[in-house]
Amino acid sequence: MNDMTPVQTTLKDWETDQEVRWCPGCGDYAILKAVQRTLPQIGADPSKTVFISGIGCSSRFPYYMETYGFHTIHGRAPAFATGAKLANPELDVWLVTGDGDGLSIGGNHLMHVLRRNVNMQIMLFNNEIYGLTKGQFSPTSREGTRSPSTPYGSFDHPAKPAAFALGAGARFVGRGFDVSKHLPDVFKAAHAHQGAAFIEIFQNCIVYNKDVFNDFAAPKGAEDRQLWLADGEPMLFAKGTKGIALDRDALALKVVDVEGDDWQSAGVLVHDVTNRSVAHMLVELPFGPFPMALGVLYDDPAPTFEAGVAAEHDRAVEGKENNLAKLLAKGQTWTVSGTAQDPV
Repeated sequence: MNDMTPVQTTLKDWETDQEVRWCPGCGDYAILKAVQRTLPQIGADPSKTVFISGIGCSSRFPYYMETYGFHTIHGRAPAFATGAKLANPELDVWLVTGDGDGLSIGGNHLMHVLRRNVNMQIMLFNNEIYGLTKGQFSPTSREGTRSPSTPYGSFDHPAKPAAFALGAGARFVGRGFDVSKHLPDVFKAAHAHQGAAFIEIFQNCIVYNKDVFNDFAAPKGAEDRQLWLADGEPMLFAKGTKGIALDRDALALKVVDVEGDDWQSAGVLVHDVTNRSVAHMLVELPFGPFPMALGVLYDDPAPTFEAGVAAEHDRAVEGKENNLAKLLAKGQTWTVSGTAQDPV
């Protein structure tokens, strides 16, 4: 986990005196509480924690956390977060963004914080709509989405945040949804990961895209359409009656029926969080024929960006005197020796 001494806190220690201002019923409330419940459990220190956001409904998050925080500019939160981590590597950095903020104007910045592997937790709230600006379609909106900016239906092919993260080189990719009881477990795994940990959170926009995720994320009744992944455990869903296996001829995943507890005979795969190829297949599964893959899809740590920057700095200053006044007083003088040449 992050290099810091665990401290004892309660949920109340992470709540501010600010009025939480989202639309009544917004999924952001549930995500906020999930984070505030998780932080005491992992021993996080409010004095060493910072939440950094861009622009959007999700980006109000720093106001509601009793920590350091920055509410920055549209799409640029990853750049601010990278700067904070480089300036003080001891900080526990949480980046909050949305599908519009992070994948439109901020797509370039998000790509670079992932490929660089800066040690932070990145929460992308995906409600498949621009909520703050009153319901325009977003990069993740489904084809046919009707909105003020697409009155006849969107014909854009939607971006897939988890696939984007893997393609950008992320070493940790997780998924959850706002009201899930398992969401804190995904946060804990992300926090334990050394490097950029990307978490896509399906979030219900009660006003502009209500219940768009109900097929798999309804508070009740959608459990059979959820594939919650756990490292070393078989990929089972629908109360263990179905599983995910590999179609070796097509080199693709398929759904198989499971008789009793005999998932091995059905060829059900055991989840390996370090298998990047399977993670790519899981995030690309079409929902409907397949369940929604949730939990920790990929977790394979690699050296972090800030560790590389610190090591480079140490090499650059090795054997050099750290005395700015002496350096300034030294001046810039040199001696030119040799025979002057006649001008041409």
